[in-house]
This record gives sequence, C-alpha cells and structure tokens, in this order.
Amino acid sequence: MLADHVLFIDAEAMVIDKPAGLPVDAPRDGGLSLENHLQGLTFGFQRWPVAVHRLDRDTSGCLLLSRNPKAQARFQAAFEGGMVAKRYIAVLDGVPVGEDGIIDLALGKVSTAETGWRMTGDARGKPSRTHWRLIRVAGGQALVEFRPETGRTHQIRVHAAEGLGCPVAGDPVYGQAGRHGMLLHAAELSVPRGAKPPVHAIAPTPARFAAIGFDHPEPNATGPIDPSAPPAAASDHG
Repeated sequence: MLADHVLFIDAEAMVIDKPAGLPVDAPRDGGLSLENHLQGLTFGFQRWPVAVHRLDRDTSGCLLLSRNPKAQARFQAAFEGGMVAKRYIAVLDGVPVGEDGIIDLALGKVSTAETGWRMTGDARGKPSRTHWRLIRVAGGQALVEFRPETGRTHQIRVHAAEGLGCPVAGDPVYGQAGRHGMLLHAAELSVPRGAKPPVHAIAPTPARFAAIGFDHPEPNATGPIDPSAPPAAASDHG
C-alpha cells in the first residue's frame, strides 16, 4: 500500500514517495505498477489520482499525482513549460572531475535487436541540460546532486554515465546492476501554482543509500504524512 508514502496532499495534488522497483506504467509482463495502488490513494474522492510525470521503475522519490482533470492539465503545462523544480541525488560509480557544473548533452534514442533500446548523447537529439554538485566521496564512489533543466527519458542516468563518465551505481543499462538496486532518488519537487502556494515535497533518503555508506539525511524532509487530514479542504470538482 502506498497510503503511508504520501508526502503532500491537498484538493488538487498529491506527492508520493514512490518506492524503487515500482513502475509508473503497467509493464508488458503484467506485473504490478502504480495503477494497482491508485484506488487506495483516493482519500475520499471518487476519482482516482493520475500520475502527471514519470519516474523510472528503479528510481525512488517524489512523484506528482493530480486529483482532478483541471489540475492535471495545469500541472502538465508546468512540466512542459520547464517551470517545475526537481532535485535528485545519486551515488555514482567513480568520482567526477570537479565539484559542480552543467552537463549540456543532447540525447537521442538508439535500439538494437540484441540489447533493446537506450538513450545516448546525440548532437541531433533533444537538447538536455543538468546541473550537478558533488556532495561526498567515499570508497571510489560519489554522492552527487542533480538538478535537471529538461526532462528527457533517462536524462540523469545518461548525463552521469556519458557527461561525467561515472554511471549511477546499480544502473543495469548504463552501468552495472548491483544488489542494492539503482541508487537514484528524486529527493525534491516543487510545482508552481500561480497565486496558490506551490506543491512542494522532500522525500527522505532511502535506506539503500545508507547501506553502502551514503547516509544523507534530507534537511526539512517532508516524510510521510496523515492523508486523512489534508491541509486544504477536499473538493472533487474541476
């Protein structure tokens, strides 16, 4: 159940701390996905919430869901307009050169019969920019903060592997799979709403980071809240 993963809720929006391993879209093999949990995230509304954006199956952290169609349209427009602030943390295999910078690497999709599809740097691809900052180094690995300007598929994973030369630890596509899974976490999300306060949430750092020596307490982490008492009066209109 994901009811105890709610980080933010009001009449328009909900942010959950998506567990690693749970796909947002239903997989082809018929396995469980976010859709199987939506009925348990209604909290008194008739409509099921709808995911506004995507996180990769093995990425954990802040995922925005809308609670009515008008909010869905506004939130999608905010994402498409580049108005949403996102912050990720990741453990990388290797240590990047420098302490911070901007990765400006356009991305394109490639596919082969042997390995399937993946994204890669491609001058003819879609423009992609990511700000990064080194947080800590230990044991030949690095904890790095990423703030993407754009939202391309696998952007942070490819920018880490090709832009910094250090793939995300546990990445089965662009690096090497590991027993702790992929160490990429959507730590913070902020979505503007005009005159209303923004939708804002901070997801606590998962235990799998601490398991390899990168315990990183998030300042002011939202943490799970009681969704039975939302801060704004619930309304199922719009």
